[in-house]
Amino acid sequence: MNRLFSEIPGASMWSSVEEIHKGWSSDKKYYIQTTDGRELLLRMANMVHYDKKKREFEAVTKLDHVENLFMSRPLEFGICHDGQSVYSLFTWIEGKDAEEIIPTLTAAQQYQLGVQAGDALKKMHEIHAEQDRVPWAEHYNAKINRYITNYKSCGIPLKGADQAISFIEKNRHLLENRLQTFQHGDYHVGNMVVNPSGELGIIDFNRMDYGDPWEEFNRITWCAALSPLFASGRIHSYFNNHVPDLFFRLMALYIASNQLSSIHWAIPFGKEEVDDMVQRAEEVLEAYNYFQTYIPKWYVPSYSDL
Repeated sequence: MNRLFSEIPGASMWSSVEEIHKGWSSDKKYYIQTTDGRELLLRMANMVHYDKKKREFEAVTKLDHVENLFMSRPLEFGICHDGQSVYSLFTWIEGKDAEEIIPTLTAAQQYQLGVQAGDALKKMHEIHAEQDRVPWAEHYNAKINRYITNYKSCGIPLKGADQAISFIEKNRHLLENRLQTFQHGDYHVGNMVVNPSGELGIIDFNRMDYGDPWEEFNRITWCAALSPLFASGRIHSYFNNHVPDLFFRLMALYIASNQLSSIHWAIPFGKEEVDDMVQRAEEVLEAYNYFQTYIPKWYVPSYSDL
């Protein structure tokens, strides 16, 4: 047995360990098969991240009692590799990448998967944050300030950035008195799978946090670029087909902020990644007519062709 894993309980029963190279996380990820036919997901990180990884694992454990939520379930957390690494062990969920599957489906099937995505998110948001957290407006306004400062100092032009910043400034007041709940932290099609029976599964909780549940729609732009029907179905089901106007205003605020932050975020990954993020951000801003509106062009108000 590889000494990386030898201290993990049950590792002697692992018949196959295969490293997974997908995703942006710095974690090492492995697909595991056991001698008794089980499939597992192992995540490993440097010991310096122990507190953060413990917090993540404990937070995901809070979801373990949520029924009808298709996700990797937490199994075990601890230290291995002679005290150099921290590990988290989960059940494996079978499925193909939603990004690959959704474009091959009918319009009705795309919408229905979006409905599943909205239902799953609503269940996660039933877990409320502890009461001692910093008020959301204070927390997120600090983020906005940082995003704007970083964008202005990075020297990379983004068409529509001035309009986005103006929209953000005019709508900051909407952040007051927002509820805080569990957040997946990176909720979009890239972190979803579809199993052979058409069930949508949620993966990669390593960016989990607590905050305004509606902030989870800040990355729905990735869903909308792939399938406006999927993205719209996600919104409809989350709100039981009664979407409040305030939601669209806040979603636009979060999306505008996210586009500004994405430019600075991409810089360490090189020019190609920066160019890609600029192009994506400009497409997102164009979908909002450079914030002359707060309801994006891709949104489908209703869909009944099922």
